[in-house]
Amino acid sequence: MADIVNRATRSRMMSGIRGKDTKPELVVRRFLHARGLRFRLHDRRLPGRPDLVFPQYKVALFVHGCFWHQHAGCRYAYMPATNQQFWQSKLRGNVVRDRLHEDKLTIEGWRVLTVWECQVHVESTMNELADTIRGISK
Repeated sequence: MADIVNRATRSRMMSGIRGKDTKPELVVRRFLHARGLRFRLHDRRLPGRPDLVFPQYKVALFVHGCFWHQHAGCRYAYMPATNQQFWQSKLRGNVVRDRLHEDKLTIEGWRVLTVWECQVHVESTMNELADTIRGISK
């Protein structure tokens, strides 16, 4: 199956994809800040530079895009039809690297949480996330 846009357009589109301050990340930040949670952003001292770090609770939070980090069972975590060998390698590498960072953070005593792009507009999930960060179990 051929790409629906030409090479130059696809290149321009891909170059606009951000690694931090993404829309889902901003939604999560606004939500948690409004609930009184304070955090640091992209702490370079920690493995994987978590998107949000809550030192008070020793929690590292990653806000992952479903496609880029291959959210299991999610409709957004598809495999592109073109250049499949490249994409399989690229996306598999992202997942492996995510696990490695999570393992390192856990060894260092951090609780590691991940919120997926497809979950950021589900209020019950976001409320549960805030409670989990605070250490409130249900």
